[in-house]
Amino acid sequence: MSSTTNAAQPLVARSAGDAPDAPHLKRVLGRWDLVLLFVVAVFNLNVVPSIAANGGVTVWLWMISLALFFWPQGIAVIELAHRYPGEGGVYLWAKEVFGDFHGFLSGWCYWTNNMMYVPTVMLYFVGVSVFVLGPSHHALADKKSFALGASLALFAVLVVLNVVGLGVGKWINNVGAIGTFVAAAVLIGLGVVVWLRFGTTVTAADFRIPPNPRFMLNSFGVICFGLVGLELASVMGDEIRDPRRTLPGAVAGGGLISGVLYIGATLTLLVAVSKSEISVLQGIVQAVSHLATRVGVAWIVAPFALMLSISIAGIGSAWLAGSARIPFVAGLDRYLPAWLGKVHPRYSTPYAALIVHALVSAVLVVLNFAGSGVQESFQKLLSLAVVLQLVPFLYVFGALLKIAARYVPGEGRYRRGTLLAAGVSGLLTTILGIVLAFFPAQQITSLRSYEIWMVGGTLFFVGLAAFFFFVYGRRKALAPLPPRAA
Repeated sequence: MSSTTNAAQPLVARSAGDAPDAPHLKRVLGRWDLVLLFVVAVFNLNVVPSIAANGGVTVWLWMISLALFFWPQGIAVIELAHRYPGEGGVYLWAKEVFGDFHGFLSGWCYWTNNMMYVPTVMLYFVGVSVFVLGPSHHALADKKSFALGASLALFAVLVVLNVVGLGVGKWINNVGAIGTFVAAAVLIGLGVVVWLRFGTTVTAADFRIPPNPRFMLNSFGVICFGLVGLELASVMGDEIRDPRRTLPGAVAGGGLISGVLYIGATLTLLVAVSKSEISVLQGIVQAVSHLATRVGVAWIVAPFALMLSISIAGIGSAWLAGSARIPFVAGLDRYLPAWLGKVHPRYSTPYAALIVHALVSAVLVVLNFAGSGVQESFQKLLSLAVVLQLVPFLYVFGALLKIAARYVPGEGRYRRGTLLAAGVSGLLTTILGIVLAFFPAQQITSLRSYEIWMVGGTLFFVGLAAFFFFVYGRRKALAPLPPRAA
């Protein structure tokens, strides 16, 4: 453990008897809430167009990632949540297994990646929602001023609803999950109808590795990123009813649904739209519009766009709510300013962490828009989010290997062999996903600015984590506690 172990213990170590005035969160999430949360968090239709734009070969990448990354992730989440239940998830697990700094770095990367990922969800919302307004408004999605204003407005609404509480915010997640499922079912259903009536132009050659696989490499990292989300509920561990019984079944159900939907949606998109014409912001609605026109139900496009918009709002809400718990717990541990650990006196939510998350995300979006178009901004934010999001999984899978090395029968849920297989597979896949994210996607116009953004952004956020832990956190730990807290 780090020398800062004299700092206040994390929320999971607190109990009502230890400190009557300590922050307490409400247990409001049941099994079906978690299944729907996993669907809305894991199955993100907004990453499918970016992946499918590289052709049919990405279907094989999906299958490889499901086997080598997604399955180990489910094993890791269930095992680590069983051993270390409580609020914090990846932050708590890395801290318990590797020490304070590694826990902080894991949680920090998990949080900061969402500062960039949640804005991409808002941009995707804008790109889809214009289809609700009719064909004359489709071009609005490519206008910087409209895209920026609309995405920030939705962001503000989601922050307010999550400050009111997960009791309210979870319904956005649940409705978003239902919207995701319905939107995917419509997309896949139309694809099947078109395939049965007219056949398909997709051939076996479309599933071969292209002569220049440069753009395809970035897709692997994005696919791993798209499969992240099973750990999200454990970040809110103190808000789950009976987590040890509830979580395993929810992980299995949500994971199975998400995997099937991802492969089905990618195949349908490839059938409906040429890979060279897929828009990373509007590809799903493009596909539905094309398929619906061929079938003779073009009227379905606007309702579909509305349902998909609701789904996207749910995705943004789920990740905003979950990732904000990281600075909340770090504030309680005093590695970040203590006021980030404040709980709203009326709604019992980490309102300070939610507001700070929103403000920093807004600044990053505005800065990114200054030099890039809407689709390039989306791709740059997404790629850096991929790298930062996968860093905590180095610790997650490393923790499985460490637990397997000191395995004691009866302590966890899985045997040593399962832990070793999941740990090795997940760790190697995660490293590969991080490396490949530095290869540019097709939407990037300047390789130099992209690499500066990726390398500079990664070093900046990791360096900032070291500053807060070793400088700010240590200074706060050495300072005397207020009488009430003591």
